[in-house]
Amino acid sequence: MKTSKSGAASILSQLNIGAHSGVNPSISDSSTYAFNTAKDMSDTFEGTKEGCFLYSRHSTPTNHMLANSLAAMEGSEAAHVFGSGMGAITAVLFQLCTADDHIVSSRTIYGGTYALLKNFMPKYGVKTSFVDTTDLQAVTAAITPKTKVLYCEAMSNPLLEISDIEALAAIAKKHQLTLVVDNTFTPLMIAPIKHGAHIVIHSLTKFINGTSDAVAGVVCATEDFCHSLRDVNQGAAMLFGSTLDSQRAASIHKNLKTLPIRMTKHSENAWCIARGLQQAGYKVMYPGLEDHKGKQTLEKQLEAGFGYGGLMTLDAGSLEKANALMEAMQDAGVGYLAVSLGFYKTLFSASGSSTSSEISPEEQKQMGLGEGLIRFSIGLDHLPEETLALILDCIEKVALHKGA
Repeated sequence: MKTSKSGAASILSQLNIGAHSGVNPSISDSSTYAFNTAKDMSDTFEGTKEGCFLYSRHSTPTNHMLANSLAAMEGSEAAHVFGSGMGAITAVLFQLCTADDHIVSSRTIYGGTYALLKNFMPKYGVKTSFVDTTDLQAVTAAITPKTKVLYCEAMSNPLLEISDIEALAAIAKKHQLTLVVDNTFTPLMIAPIKHGAHIVIHSLTKFINGTSDAVAGVVCATEDFCHSLRDVNQGAAMLFGSTLDSQRAASIHKNLKTLPIRMTKHSENAWCIARGLQQAGYKVMYPGLEDHKGKQTLEKQLEAGFGYGGLMTLDAGSLEKANALMEAMQDAGVGYLAVSLGFYKTLFSASGSSTSSEISPEEQKQMGLGEGLIRFSIGLDHLPEETLALILDCIEKVALHKGA
């Protein structure tokens, strides 16, 4: 059952009744689907008939159900799910761009996205200019007659810079660009389409799934764009083959139902721990702290009730200290020395040597990414004060300098 609601309100308002009146929707595990007539089959392949499933690389009923739920959450006309977040990003950019086109992108983005734009897409004639997208003059100056896409993350990885989506949307409109926003860090917290974004991408692997047991992605956009992705002759989703398994789609759909509760708790815990570390004299970055330079921009875009997110950083001063602290925290049971985010237990990694390692050390330094920067995805611990105390004990153990 579809709903006219969006955001958190949409998540629990949908009733997807399964076979035999099951309260969990049925899972379609077929790789191919039968047609009533040969004409239905040929029309579906020609793209002149909607509503039929033909092959699971194209879509499945279960994937379609998940996509509809995510479209409702983001307030988009439609959505299409993928086998990974990078699969979603790659499909979008190749669908929008052809040889000799140009992209303007935030300089602080996920390392995999950076490598795609910097190293891979130029092989196909698509070049990218990386800029500080919080500097609107720099964004405008980077646009050329060949620019097709303006790309950013709502909250950047790993520096937690905040994009002014409304301002970027105005620039995109003026120059007839497509504004693509990766909203992986801020599901429910920010609704980019409401602020003018044309396409919203998520790595479903992270907060939306929340259990670190599946890899998936989604594109939320117009009906026309999602249809173009599935076109049997020209669709990047269809032809690149980044297909999400129906079993995983069903699992993610179940986990989606608890996302509002989880995001609220992630934010509460992160704020408690970030504030405590800052008060203890350590160099912390968290969008909910008063000294975060993007706090005002974030607050004008925030949806009520979900706080400032579950991501924070701590600058240990050096990679040696960062590694020692992370190993001590894992030994103490704070969480896992692991990449990714959105898990029920805290995850931490030194971004410069892990998720941002595709970016050269020189470029990392230019953007302010120090080698000792630890990115935390704060978990769902019942008592964050106890987690904070454990972290402080580990900091003392490795003799981390205050104000590092």
